[in-house]
This record gives sequence, structure tokens and C-alpha cells, in this order.
Amino acid sequence: MKNFLYVIPIICLVACGEPEPRRAVKTQSGNLISASVQRNIELLSQEEETIQQIIAKDSLHHYLSSATGSWYFYNVINAESDYTPLPDDLVALNYNLVSLENDTIYSMEDIGTILYKVDKQELFPGLRNSVKLLKENETATFFFPSAMAYGYHGDNNKIGPNVALKSTISILKIDKQKENLDN
Repeated sequence: MKNFLYVIPIICLVACGEPEPRRAVKTQSGNLISASVQRNIELLSQEEETIQQIIAKDSLHHYLSSATGSWYFYNVINAESDYTPLPDDLVALNYNLVSLENDTIYSMEDIGTILYKVDKQELFPGLRNSVKLLKENETATFFFPSAMAYGYHGDNNKIGPNVALKSTISILKIDKQKENLDN
């Protein structure tokens, strides 16, 4: 019994060691992310190649490329104005959405006139950026890779995942905000 009294404190001292952290059962290397990035790069390359083929076949229009990754040509130019929408301006616009094969997905009548407060409301990225390129009473046709359209998710209705789009956008009216008028 006397030995037992000596053994208990020794066991307690040994048991009070540093706690060991739990190790991961399975470690991941990032291969999934790398593969996803590679797939997206290849998809964008294919879509851009398709758009460039469409542009090469179209000798009637002069195409411009935007800084955000879309291509466009003007259907109607407003040479009398030089004002393009700025953040907080209220813009009335019409647009349609068409596949690159010219199949109508949503017509202008389906969508109707949209009132959009620039950079304050949610639109798909290509449309959000394109509105800022056009002046009042201008119309242009844009080509958007899927990353600039509805991306990998689609619109949960008629537009599926990774669909590149063509859109004709008309700016009907721009209501300038006071701050933008002062500048």
C-alpha cells in the first residue's frame, strides 16, 4: 500500500504532459482548385475563339473590345452627347439576350425596360460594365464570354451554366445625379 501511494503521484505527473494536436485524417493538395482553374482557362479560351470567329465573319460592323473582356459594335451612335453613365446615375435601358448561334433566349419585350442605378444594383457583370460604355440614345451589340454573363451557375431558368451570350443594349435615358453634374 505504501508503494501504491508513491505510484499515484508519478502517474499523475506523467499524465500531465503537453496535449497533442489532432492530425488531419486526409490532407488535400489543391489539385481540385488547380484543375478548376485550368478548366476555366480552357473554357474562356474556347469562348473567345468562337467570338473571334463570329467577328471575323462579320464584315459589316467595326468591333471594339472593352477593358472588361467583351466585344461590341454600335448599332446607333449619339454623336451629340459625350456623357456616359457614372455611379449613382439612374439609367433606363432595354436589352435582349441571344445565344452565339442567334437563338433568342430573352427578347427585349420579355425583359422590358429596366431602371438601373449604376453600380448600386445587381445585374450580370457584362451588362453592368456595358451600360457605362454607352451614351443616352445609343444602341450597341455586345458579345460576352460566360464569365461575363451568368457564369457557371446560369440564371436558374433559360440560361444554363457556362453559356456565352450576345446582347443588344439600348440606353433610353440617363438621369444624372447631382454629384455627377457638379463634377
